[in-house]
Amino acid sequence: MSILIKPIITEKATDQSELLNRFAFRVDKRANKIEIKEAIESAYGVSVKKVRTMNYPLQRSTKHTKKGVVVGKIGAYKKAIVEVAEGETIDFYSNI
Repeated sequence: MSILIKPIITEKATDQSELLNRFAFRVDKRANKIEIKEAIESAYGVSVKKVRTMNYPLQRSTKHTKKGVVVGKIGAYKKAIVEVAEGETIDFYSNI
C-alpha cells in the first residue's frame, strides 16, 4: 500500500512550509497518523514532530445548461499536514 500519493503545493501550503515547517500531502484514505509519520520519515529523511489529518467527502455537483443537466463529482480524499522538526525542511523540487 502506497501511503503517500502526492504533495499538495498551493499558496497556503507554501506559506505554511516557509513560516511554520508544515507540509501538506494527499495520502491514502486507510492510512493512520503513525503510518503517515513513518512514510514521511523514510521518504524524505526528516524527523516528524506532529501529524494532522483531514478527511474530505465526495462532492457532487449538477449544472443546468443548454445541452441538459451536467453531473460531476470530485472524489473523496484524505489530506495530512505534517510538521517537521526545527531546522529541517522537505525539498519537493530536488529530483525533477
